[in-house]
Amino acid sequence: MGPTPTEPLPLDTPSSVAHVAGRGESGRPAGRFGSVAMVVTTLTASAVIVITLWLGGVFNGLICGGDCGAAAIRPPDELNFVPADVGVQASAQSAPTLNAAAIQSAVEDPLGDDERLGPRVGFAAVDPHTGDAVAVIGSGALMPASTNKVLTAFTVLSKLTPQQRFTTSVVRTGDHLVLVGGGDPYLRSEPPEKKVYGVEADVETLAARTAAALRRAGISRVQLDYNASRFSGPSFSPAWAASYRAEKLVTPISALWVDRGIDDGVRTAEPADDAADAFADALEDIGVDVADDHRAVAVPSGATRVASVHSATVARITEEMVATSDNEAAEVLLRQAALAAGRPGSFAGGVATTREVLQANGIDITGLALHDGSGLSRRDRIAPVTLAQTIAKAATTPRTAGLIADLPVAHFSGTLDDRFGEEDDGRGVVRAKTGTLTDVNSLAGIVTDRVGTPIAFAVMVDQAKDIPLAEAEEALDAVAAALARCSCSARTVGP
Repeated sequence: MGPTPTEPLPLDTPSSVAHVAGRGESGRPAGRFGSVAMVVTTLTASAVIVITLWLGGVFNGLICGGDCGAAAIRPPDELNFVPADVGVQASAQSAPTLNAAAIQSAVEDPLGDDERLGPRVGFAAVDPHTGDAVAVIGSGALMPASTNKVLTAFTVLSKLTPQQRFTTSVVRTGDHLVLVGGGDPYLRSEPPEKKVYGVEADVETLAARTAAALRRAGISRVQLDYNASRFSGPSFSPAWAASYRAEKLVTPISALWVDRGIDDGVRTAEPADDAADAFADALEDIGVDVADDHRAVAVPSGATRVASVHSATVARITEEMVATSDNEAAEVLLRQAALAAGRPGSFAGGVATTREVLQANGIDITGLALHDGSGLSRRDRIAPVTLAQTIAKAATTPRTAGLIADLPVAHFSGTLDDRFGEEDDGRGVVRAKTGTLTDVNSLAGIVTDRVGTPIAFAVMVDQAKDIPLAEAEEALDAVAAALARCSCSARTVGP
């Protein structure tokens, strides 16, 4: 059996987020001003609750449709790389200088843990204010696994407007309907019982809108076909292990599917056809008679759009993809970026667009070899400095800065929610994307050191043969935690 991905392939569930507000009592006796004090106390408690909910994003849907971005929450000063005047980048002259020797000293011991990391380790630390590599340990490009999604997310946010949405539509000529896929990776077969992050569209809603249009046109029976031609090229990367298809570990990449191409926990081999079946069932449930057979067809010339639904924004979809390490969503998004760059919506178009974006931003791509946007290919190669510089660069522009906020937080959210259990210094301080394949483990993100200076970093291993996953992850976490403990800049702490 070939190598299989061990990075989680999650269902459509919201990222786990928890916020805890402390409570306390003043202990003061209630005198003649007791009622006033109670009102003040109540208002204060209410304010704390409101602020906590605000920071947790609970009001985002009311304030700005769910995507408030940096304007809603002020980041800590040390991570506020983008000044209020977004047309001016932060000045490196006013920023503390990272100390290469201090960084190397901090990570020397954890990087030398051969028993848990294996013989091949790569590390890079980059100054987010300048984009310069401060420390590089090891040489060459390594197999990235899902840290490849850092490059994908940066490419997507660079090429697509963060508030852009993807449209799934239905067009009609006479009594012939065509369901047209727009490349929404989180289109559902039915509305979720409760709001799911990254999900805005479903085919039941699309069917209801279509049925209303058909009633107005006096049509009660239709022939339904589908079109998923927005994307092109193979639906499986030629550089993926054959076992991914045979064991249904990945849904064939398509511009049209529902529920991520998963039915009762099993990935479909024909996601577009199954989406048409789900849409036909939804139409039948509300009284429209649909012919049995559905075919892949071109959109008829002169067809009229009768209904549509829109995805969540690119910003929200990208956040969900990064937080949950969603392989299929990464491939869909990279195809969308390729189309925005004027290339085919294919594996080849996507990786060419990533290379173009990295080069345009002055990022070191020495040794870069990409075959997909998810990192599932064992032929992918990325140098640690490329990952770290991409994260540093993302923080310098409002358009891409969302990537920093999307990264899972150590022992708190996403694929890091159960990590850093033994590394107190890293908890809540490290934000990073994980990467895991057989014998491959990586971590790329940003951390603030002991005195609050930010460091973009990447640590990668790709020869961790026979090393238990939990042990390899703990060893990577120890590297990031060492940066959190380090006084790695010219700043000092207290007397």
